[in-house]
Amino acid sequence: MAVAGMSTEYDIAKTTATDSTAKQSTVNYDELTMAWHDEFEGTQVDMTKWNYRALGTTRTFGVVDKRTIEVDGQGFLHIKVLKEEPTGTYYIGEIGTQKLFSQKYGYFECRAKMNTSLGPHVAFWLQSPTMSQVGDPATNGAEIDIFEYHCRTPNIVYHNIHWDGYGTDHKTAGMKVTYPQITDGFHTFGLKWTPCAYTFYIDGKETWTCTVGVSQRDEYLILSTELNGWGGDPKLGTFPDEVVFDYVRVYKFNDITGISQQTISTNKSVSHAIYSIDGSYVGTQLNSLQKGIYIQDGKKILVN
Repeated sequence: MAVAGMSTEYDIAKTTATDSTAKQSTVNYDELTMAWHDEFEGTQVDMTKWNYRALGTTRTFGVVDKRTIEVDGQGFLHIKVLKEEPTGTYYIGEIGTQKLFSQKYGYFECRAKMNTSLGPHVAFWLQSPTMSQVGDPATNGAEIDIFEYHCRTPNIVYHNIHWDGYGTDHKTAGMKVTYPQITDGFHTFGLKWTPCAYTFYIDGKETWTCTVGVSQRDEYLILSTELNGWGGDPKLGTFPDEVVFDYVRVYKFNDITGISQQTISTNKSVSHAIYSIDGSYVGTQLNSLQKGIYIQDGKKILVN
């Protein structure tokens, strides 16, 4: 997972509620049908839904190890960061749905309780198997970080998009959302992904709409803990630390054509990608298109 350079900030309205289930969501579930979910019942990771990722690899300060991942028999998945003594070795965890489930467009949501120690950062994100390729995020896909969180900035939640690989051509856009109550209890984190935009939610409230780097290919889900310095010096942390997930749910749109025709009003980001009315990517130059209606920068455009 890449670490983004933030360019935008947003303060979400404060609430006295300590649990996300107490808040009214602005997500329109009437336009959605559930396509996949895991409620983390039982005492083992459901291997028909998830794979362990990158086992044995070192990611900066942490070694990926499945001992960090536990389903507790009470409906929760724990992904921990452990410190082994006397060696001082840190262990982190990742699970993903690659080769088991992927989806293009829809609404993606988890409910989770944040970690509490300096050092780790935790995340729910989508990834494309061809994201490392450069030139066209519509075709190659993007890394879509639905939420990232760490205790170096304990009142902030991050949304990030990465595309064009992780090398010198890498591009990114992001939003950091000030949300003081994030440290208290469980919260929901959502992504509405359409052919022309990403819209992010925290506790059912829209926090950011982004129209750059929009993927037009299927992507898989990842839940992870990381230890790469972004969340602070792990030597100053207290371990074990963990993020706890209550559920992960994925919905598909009942009518993707209708979704594609919706006009998006936002001045927070700019894109020049052009899409047909059915949501297909058609390029970036209007003068090369046949007569018709297209979508660019979240707006309908008539070419005649």
